[in-house]
Amino acid sequence: IMKDLVHHLLQGTSPREWFLLLFFLFVLVLVHYSLTRFAAKRADRQQVNRRLPPSPMALPIIGHLHLVGSIPHVCLRDLARKHGPDLMLLRLGAVPTLIVSSPRAAEAVLRTHDHIFASRPHSVLADIMMYGMLDVGFAPYGEYWRQTRKLVTTHLLSVKKVQSFRSACEEEVSIAMAKINEAVATGSTVDMSELLSSFTNDIACRAISGKFFRKEGRNKLFQDLINDSTRLLGGFILEEYFPVLAKVSVLKWVVCAKAEKLKKRWADLLEKVIDDHNSKDSAMSDQKEGADFIDVLLSVQQEYDLTREHIIAMLTDIFFGATSTSSQTLEFTLVELVKRPHMMWKLQDEVRSNIIHRGEGAFTKVNHNSMIYLKAIIKESLRLHPVAPLLSPHLAMADCCIDGYTVPSGTQIFVNAWAIGRDASSWEDADEFRPERFLGDTAMQHVSISREMISNSCHLGQDEGCALESTLRLTA
Repeated sequence: IMKDLVHHLLQGTSPREWFLLLFFLFVLVLVHYSLTRFAAKRADRQQVNRRLPPSPMALPIIGHLHLVGSIPHVCLRDLARKHGPDLMLLRLGAVPTLIVSSPRAAEAVLRTHDHIFASRPHSVLADIMMYGMLDVGFAPYGEYWRQTRKLVTTHLLSVKKVQSFRSACEEEVSIAMAKINEAVATGSTVDMSELLSSFTNDIACRAISGKFFRKEGRNKLFQDLINDSTRLLGGFILEEYFPVLAKVSVLKWVVCAKAEKLKKRWADLLEKVIDDHNSKDSAMSDQKEGADFIDVLLSVQQEYDLTREHIIAMLTDIFFGATSTSSQTLEFTLVELVKRPHMMWKLQDEVRSNIIHRGEGAFTKVNHNSMIYLKAIIKESLRLHPVAPLLSPHLAMADCCIDGYTVPSGTQIFVNAWAIGRDASSWEDADEFRPERFLGDTAMQHVSISREMISNSCHLGQDEGCALESTLRLTA
């Protein structure tokens, strides 16, 4: 048929008609070329007008990935000193990435322009494990994120709710101290990292699932799940930086299969715990004395239209935030104190002069308010050893201007909290452990910087309260 049609056209078309047809096609090609050139020149002019943050020399395809070493926050700090002390733009594979390394730039991202940088980059693994981003930490910015954040801050992590777990924290501290005393009595050694990790895990389990969290060894199961999930989510996913490989990569299928297995393990364990709570009357449990997080979520289930998947995703999120942050803070704090006996002695004097014994030796709120030096030690530990050296990545939802530089829409942003905590222009003797910087007249100028960084890497009120309570007993 096509052959006959071509033969018919050749026979029935005059030279004049051929000329007009060819001329018309030539004009179309010329117009297309002109429009393409115009668009390219316009884009080049816009690129010139947009002053991008400084950037080191990149390699084809991989961009700057070869510059990020095994300790990313240290490598990025060193790169920033050469190329951009405040802002530095990298290309990690196909992903534009902004590195923020100064308090002033961090304030612009986290406070001044927070409405632009409030969202999170998409994560394939988090999407699987959190039932399509139904948690708070990985959820993209929007109405759902606002409602979920309101639920968490109002009902789960309010000051009153956190303080309601003080007696539980005291009991868990007593159990941890008993293990240490037993080891001392028998002359055996204690793995403090393991002890502190189990201690903070047990506190989180108790706050989330209630006082019977040790039933069937659930606290150990939760700890194993947290460790496995942290390794998986914290790993390098090649396809997230080279999206073109996502459709053909076998590695992605393997990693996603691991995520599906972890998701099922979390669901199986949390389903049992939720069912145990459902078997008792959970109505109005938010107001009950000693109500745990699951009680609270069940009590507001209809108000916030929560499904079982919503509850499991939020509980998984809280376990991540409540366990590793507190244990790392305690461990780094104790290490710094052991290296400086004079600080340990000073802290012990403050603790012993302010103890009010009650039952097993618990402490009242009055004691916490008077522990000025202890609070300074915790803040200094969080400054030097932030629980998240690189804060969870943010995503630019639109073009934004910071310090005269344009941050393009779609850029992912990492705030280097570790570098900011050691910024010599903000901290005197930045690499030294000096709690006194948070005391006296110089304290206020540091509080805004440290609080901004700390509050974006962990829940300050919860972690600081737990760290205070624990360090009181461990140093006394």
